[in-house]
Amino acid sequence: MDRSIEWYESFTPLRLLDRREDADGYGAWLGHPDQGDKPFILVLVSFFRDQDKGKQPIMAPFAHIGIEMPTKEEVDAIAEKGRADGCLVWEPQWMPPPIGYICACTDPDGNMIEFSFDQGVYEKAQEVWGS
Repeated sequence: MDRSIEWYESFTPLRLLDRREDADGYGAWLGHPDQGDKPFILVLVSFFRDQDKGKQPIMAPFAHIGIEMPTKEEVDAIAEKGRADGCLVWEPQWMPPPIGYICACTDPDGNMIEFSFDQGVYEKAQEVWGS
């Protein structure tokens, strides 16, 4: 849990909101500190009952979590950090529309996390929900 919290705080704008431990396991909530009125929360959970089952499945074969970044330079910075940390899976590259500029890293559990720019996420959010 500690490694996952540290990884998401290092690679994304998410920050620890709350952390819990009870008889069933560990949990952590990560979100954007500036979105208290309408938060997006990533929930991480690790159940004690699963520990003796060995390595748990990850999202596969192509399932992933995608995070849109506001600039191409931020994607490049994440790729550089991922390269240094040994978790970069896809080098930064331009892909045909609507994919845009992407790279991907694996989190401590092996899940694929895609970082993108220019997929139209921000424009769509402003179109639908306003700025």
